[in-house]
Amino acid sequence: MKDSASATKTISLKSYGINHDNVNYQLSPEELHHITIEKGMGKEASSGTLAVNTGEFTGRSPMDRFIVKDDMTKDKVWWGNINIPFESDKFDALYDKVIAYLNKKELYVRDSYACADPDYKLNIRVINEYPWSNMFAYNMFLRPTEEELEEFDPEWTVVNAPGFMADPKVDGTRQHNFAILNFGRKIALIGGTGYTGEIKKGIFSALNFILPVYKNTLPMHCSANVGESGDTAIFFGLSGTGKTTLSTDPNRRLIGDDEHGWTPDNTVFNFEGGCYAKVIDLSKDKEPEIYGAIKKGAILENVVMDDNGIVDFSDTSITQNTRVSYPIHHIENIQQPSIGKNVKNIFFLTADAFGVLPPISKLTPAQAAYHFISGYTAKVAGTEAGVVEPQPSFSACFGAPFMPLHPAKYAEMLSKKMKESGVDVWLVNTGWTGGPYGVGTRMKLKYTRAMISAALSGELGLYNYEKYHIHSVFGVAQPRECPGVPTKVLSPRATWNDDEAYYRTAFKLTNAFRENFKKFEEHASEEIRRGGPQRYAF
Repeated sequence: MKDSASATKTISLKSYGINHDNVNYQLSPEELHHITIEKGMGKEASSGTLAVNTGEFTGRSPMDRFIVKDDMTKDKVWWGNINIPFESDKFDALYDKVIAYLNKKELYVRDSYACADPDYKLNIRVINEYPWSNMFAYNMFLRPTEEELEEFDPEWTVVNAPGFMADPKVDGTRQHNFAILNFGRKIALIGGTGYTGEIKKGIFSALNFILPVYKNTLPMHCSANVGESGDTAIFFGLSGTGKTTLSTDPNRRLIGDDEHGWTPDNTVFNFEGGCYAKVIDLSKDKEPEIYGAIKKGAILENVVMDDNGIVDFSDTSITQNTRVSYPIHHIENIQQPSIGKNVKNIFFLTADAFGVLPPISKLTPAQAAYHFISGYTAKVAGTEAGVVEPQPSFSACFGAPFMPLHPAKYAEMLSKKMKESGVDVWLVNTGWTGGPYGVGTRMKLKYTRAMISAALSGELGLYNYEKYHIHSVFGVAQPRECPGVPTKVLSPRATWNDDEAYYRTAFKLTNAFRENFKKFEEHASEEIRRGGPQRYAF
């Protein structure tokens, strides 16, 4: 049995069907870094960071994510092309095949946990085929003390076998890779893919079922920070909306950057012990905190380096989804432990490439629930014959691929918490102003920061007609004034200088909202349904 000097006990995997003792238990990140390089599975960057290539898959594979359909899940999970059912007997047979495969491999095992709030702590055992995958688990999950390890009892197990290839015809998978959650057996089974994000998102998806169903706690795909007065702010946003940038504030302590729970007593806690940030076009000037976190102990994924270990963050020849994982203590200004109380503000970030949403607007509880279910942002399509056309993009609850329940369930919980806590919810457009993409310009970061600061400080004032204007198309309340922001910028219509074009584009976007929301209407209350745009084009 291999055992690091720092571990408090040896480990047996016989209860999982693994009978050999070629097991490395609770190795330090330094040991795993060294083993990865020694085995030729990674290289060291000039910063001291471990750099690895995840192989065929450089991102998640949503169509290969399954949930076992059993007595626990059959009537609760929102089945469809996001939550794809998997048969229990097929899972058992596939699990046995993966275990037989791992019985011939040197393994890396780590005991860790999720949820910084001790009342919600979920003990996790991670069994990895690759050393760097186990180092990722060290970075991303919370790290037990030596005393906690002495009596550690794992509740969930992640079995991670990137080198195992499924046979779809026999195993019931779509192709050779898979990520399967089994709530009955409390196992996340991952194979055929080296992409480490499947490990953390597997546990996140499990908590997105466990917390609302059994703990009356809202799980959220968001970042969060806390101010000097102890007020907590939550930031929801899809890729490219500025979630990481805006929540990493030198004047506020970071709770976490991706996955949180909101308890009945108005406490927000981080699920994780680290961060998993995109590094495409990363620079010290634009993202100094993330840039500074890339050092010994971090793992870079799928980046391009020269012979001297210098990383070219602008090189996307392997993937656009270049990443770094690091323990949260690589960031200096953090909240310890990763828990915040007194939730005061929620920000929904959207990069509206149509340029019609206000740069900031205040939402009613019904509007907040509607926009939460919608999870809107916009993608910019490619240029065709010199014309660039924005495309609306919706991801329910700002994290649809990880939500086992119907989005309306999470939205109703959010709406209830808003009413109970008196929290203010803001829709923030970090996208375009003065016209759509190709005509207008991207909202200046300094203006967005000023608006968020004003919302956090209370300077945007009470929700009344004197302070706010109700948008004639979207029905949201846009402030008439904001310190540090020109008045004209606050009104998207005023920045266009073409009312007809503005309203035509605005109605086009409202139609996209309504079309997207049709699949949720059956499960959404009348109050939530009325939280969307109510005006129709002539």
